[in-house]
Amino acid sequence: VQLQASGGGSVQAGGSLRLSCAASGPTFSSYTMGWFRQAPGKEREFVSAITPSGSNTIYTDSVKGRFTISRDDSKNSGYLQMNSLKPEDTAVYYCAARKPYNTGSRSRPPTYDCWGQGALVTVSS
Repeated sequence: VQLQASGGGSVQAGGSLRLSCAASGPTFSSYTMGWFRQAPGKEREFVSAITPSGSNTIYTDSVKGRFTISRDDSKNSGYLQMNSLKPEDTAVYYCAARKPYNTGSRSRPPTYDCWGQGALVTVSS
């Protein structure tokens, strides 16, 4: 599976953006998909993940109630709707996918097999 993220941009605090992740390959629907972000000078951190068929979603505490992860397997795509954006959300956002038999926490980057190239999100105050 190859991934390509899009939809980044610059917004003012309180604004919204929707990130998309386009996947290639026939098996995407069986992969867990995650979103991670990396701010300048910081480590990559988990944002959200969604299991196959969207049966389960998880979020890091700082984005709960503001971000929504979703997927449309008919389009081989995943999404991250980001509302009420804050300056601290500024980062490069990466989508990732992991194979069905991978174990371990869905919030840990090493458990993911495929990564997109990243989309820059800048939130100004």
